[in-house]
Amino acid sequence: MFSEHDDDRRTRIIDEEELYAGEDDHVRALRTIYLALEEKGYDPVQQLAHYLLTDEPAYITAHRNARVLATRLERDEIIESFVRFYVQNHPSMLQTED
Repeated sequence: MFSEHDDDRRTRIIDEEELYAGEDDHVRALRTIYLALEEKGYDPVQQLAHYLLTDEPAYITAHRNARVLATRLERDEIIESFVRFYVQNHPSMLQTED
């Protein structure tokens, strides 16, 4: 039996859904798509970029149901999020030259 003190040291196994429960659906979908592309030997960044620019589902593998997930994404929202993230993480690009 475990004592009250042992409770803190026990290992708890959690599933992937519980692990990423705080993420929004777009993040979860992008993670799944990225991993599926990587597992199949593709360059995930290049494939996702081409898909987002062209809306051509052939850039996304069917592995892990990634193609279906990709077609459910709002491409414009994803691109806006990427631009927002880039600008927020590169503040020097907003500085004006004197």
